Amino acid sequence: MNITIRKAVAADCPQMLQLIKELALYEKAPEEVTVSMDEFVDAGFGSTPVWEAFVAELDGRIVGISLFYIRYSTWKGRRLYLEDIVVTASLRGQGIGKRLFDATLHLCKERQYSGLVWQVLEWNTPAIRFYEKYGATFDGAWLNASLTTKNQ
Repeated sequence: MNITIRKAVAADCPQMLQLIKELALYEKAPEEVTVSMDEFVDAGFGSTPVWEAFVAELDGRIVGISLFYIRYSTWKGRRLYLEDIVVTASLRGQGIGKRLFDATLHLCKERQYSGLVWQVLEWNTPAIRFYEKYGATFDGAWLNASLTTKNQ
């Protein structure tokens, strides 16, 4: 299998968003993906981009993504936050996720950030096992919180 890992470009956004929707379906929350294509493209490639990504490409088709951004910790300094790592269901278990994760981790080290952080659902055993192979630690002391401000 000839997979290419490369930095995402704006033209990749439609296929990337499809993978994000596939992930949401897997995580039993398809209705939660409400971002528009315009917002997604602008946030990654507009005048003030807030995210970057690597894509895994097979025969001209995006089959995996690693989407991330800089997070600042007052305790640790700059860290890379891995928002999503997704591989299309039919190609999971082929090492594509590892290649995407390795590219992201390499970029984090190259930029001399203090670490890489992310979230994983507690029931997502395959993902937890994947991250354990890297020696990741899991923090059960923090609760996730969010507040929606749009349309209020």
